[in-house]
Amino acid sequence: MKILFIGTVFFSKSILDVILRSKNQIVGAIGKKNNNFNSDYFDIVKYSKARNIQSIYSKNINSKRTAKWIRKKNPDLIFCIGWNNLLKKHILKIPPKGVIGYHPSDLPLNRGRHPIIWSIALGLKKIGSTFYFMDKKADNGKIISKKILKIKKNINSDLLYKDLTRTGKKQVKKILISFSKGNIKSLKQKSIKPNFWRKRNFDDGKIDWRMSAFNIQNLINALNKPYPGAHFIFKNKKYIVWKSQIIKNKLKNIEPGKIIKILNKDPIVKCGEDSIKLLNIKPKLNLDKIKYL
Repeated sequence: MKILFIGTVFFSKSILDVILRSKNQIVGAIGKKNNNFNSDYFDIVKYSKARNIQSIYSKNINSKRTAKWIRKKNPDLIFCIGWNNLLKKHILKIPPKGVIGYHPSDLPLNRGRHPIIWSIALGLKKIGSTFYFMDKKADNGKIISKKILKIKKNINSDLLYKDLTRTGKKQVKKILISFSKGNIKSLKQKSIKPNFWRKRNFDDGKIDWRMSAFNIQNLINALNKPYPGAHFIFKNKKYIVWKSQIIKNKLKNIEPGKIIKILNKDPIVKCGEDSIKLLNIKPKLNLDKIKYL
């Protein structure tokens, strides 16, 4: 089977590796030049060319130029993994076996942007790993494979990303085997009203000490690597928090943002509910004479 691959993040690279180890032929790869849109960016084009796969960068996946290039490759199937633009009908209809997309959620729930970050930030207990046949709507097509993963207590995005990658690689192996045997199956998504997560912005990653320590901890975990990190502003300077610990207390007369203690050179900050110990701050804070953050 001739497969064309589209992708632009580290997860894309992991899925491409699975296909490369299969008996299928990669006839082409499409990526993007790094524009700092994805913090987990990976250069699929450079990686593919090093493996003698014809590859191109595309600013507009739906352009006439890109469509013409794809048609010349005559793929039976396209994998589109980690691409932040919708594919239009004239691209979707090129491969006779369809275009496979991926979304880390329990589709049709939680469609849209930044599903790993939102799942941890909102304190969800589970997340989906879902491959589906793409159509013209976002995260909308028939499901080929779905696995539900438990979001472990206090897990960060780096660890969850790795869990999803391990699961996704196993799913793709089974998908390729099903295609080779001619028994690939797909199911319509459940007929429930989906929700769509919006694109996050800089302020979404800002720590507000009026939040509960639980919610701040979730935010810090959600924005861990490969993402840019949760931050706070102190004296017009940005500080990123990579690791923290909830400290339970019943203090009611201490205002949020006050440093109530410094333990092993780590500040414990009062939050809207409980307190939080900041274990890894970049750059380091000079804690001398600091009372509030």
